[in-house]
Amino acid sequence: MARLGFHASHEQLAPSALLEAVRRAEEAGFTTAMCSDHFAPWSHAQGHSGYAWSWLGAALAGTGLPFGVVTAPGQRYHPAVAAQKAATLCEMFPGRFWMALGSGQALNEHITGDRWPAKPERKARLRECVDVMRALFAGECVSHRGLVTVDRAQLYTLPETPPPLIGAAVSAETARWAGSWADGLITVNQDVPQLRRVVEAFREGGGAGKPVYLQVHLSWAEDEQTALRIAHEQWRTGVLGGDVPWNLSTPEEYEQASATVRPDDVRRAVLVSADLERHAGWLAEYADLGFDTLFLHHVGQEQRGFIDAFGQKVLPRLREPA
Repeated sequence: MARLGFHASHEQLAPSALLEAVRRAEEAGFTTAMCSDHFAPWSHAQGHSGYAWSWLGAALAGTGLPFGVVTAPGQRYHPAVAAQKAATLCEMFPGRFWMALGSGQALNEHITGDRWPAKPERKARLRECVDVMRALFAGECVSHRGLVTVDRAQLYTLPETPPPLIGAAVSAETARWAGSWADGLITVNQDVPQLRRVVEAFREGGGAGKPVYLQVHLSWAEDEQTALRIAHEQWRTGVLGGDVPWNLSTPEEYEQASATVRPDDVRRAVLVSADLERHAGWLAEYADLGFDTLFLHHVGQEQRGFIDAFGQKVLPRLREPA
């Protein structure tokens, strides 16, 4: 069975509350964790956006869990700086950190004031960043001029083992491309047939034998109406499709774009149920697709009830063999 991980959403909780939550998740039986890396939340209802990299140091020191982060080098983060901070975490916490790399969202990257490129250019920029970061992790002195510029960069503190660079992809097309360079794949919950296509495309593109991770957005409460209300209030922007989620720049724009989303519409992006057995069934179905790890993201801002309930009733049913 897949490992069960906890997703720490920086857009929804203050860093101190997230640290408390991930410690509680470890006590409840979650065996790994990951977090987001945003400069702004998707909505004012979410209301937070702490700096993931400061928090990761505290979370790795305060738990025994391995951690990952979904991040986007190339605009807000220069690839040499991204490599340096990842190398530092790996030196302090060997074998416990990975990073997933995506081409970014304007919501986070527009703050530099630079032009926001179209998707093909962002993918090409990301590919350059991957090459730069791998060379830096290998101890090379790197100069590069292309979509990113690097001048004689070298990391003087190197970990024994560099972090795995995981490809972040939602579509099968991007997953296939990630298979050519990434050490693994992370995607988000969608319809099972679409998820199967994403995983197959990654493997066909060069990712055969590499780990595949799934971030699962869910909403649980003791009654269905509350679970649905939480999902709608906190995660209705998750149903926005096409290029829209990548190109909006502010929480206000996301709120406007999702203003007509009805509560039941959110079920397309969030697993909503008060029934823990139903949640366990959904997760088992995802595990059967071949995902190595499922990172559970309860989209509510109160995490204690979710962690305790899933720790007692759901994780034991899905726990990986010893």
